[in-house]
Amino acid sequence: MNSFEGFITIIGLAVVTVVTRCFFFISERELVLPQWVQRGLRYAPLAALTAVVVPEIVMSHGELIDTWRDARLFAAAAASAYFFWRRGILGTILVGMAVLLPLRLVWGW
Repeated sequence: MNSFEGFITIIGLAVVTVVTRCFFFISERELVLPQWVQRGLRYAPLAALTAVVVPEIVMSHGELIDTWRDARLFAAAAASAYFFWRRGILGTILVGMAVLLPLRLVWGW
């Protein structure tokens, strides 16, 4: 790929990004989503977070982990317990890291 093709590719990607992100602003009238779509979109952030976090916890190198001696399992359990107890995001992150780091650094899990 030469410089011109790279430039055209970047411009094309920028146009696609602007059009897809500004789709609702381009229309002259307000677009109303059906009620079932609005209901479904309430769960989209949770579904996206689950799709990213769960494989990171239960998989290693593309395969399911085969031992209970994995620091990620204990850190996820501790962070989940803290979240259900206190409902705080910062505390959840801190508890998870407080469990993960010693298990990784001290015991080598």
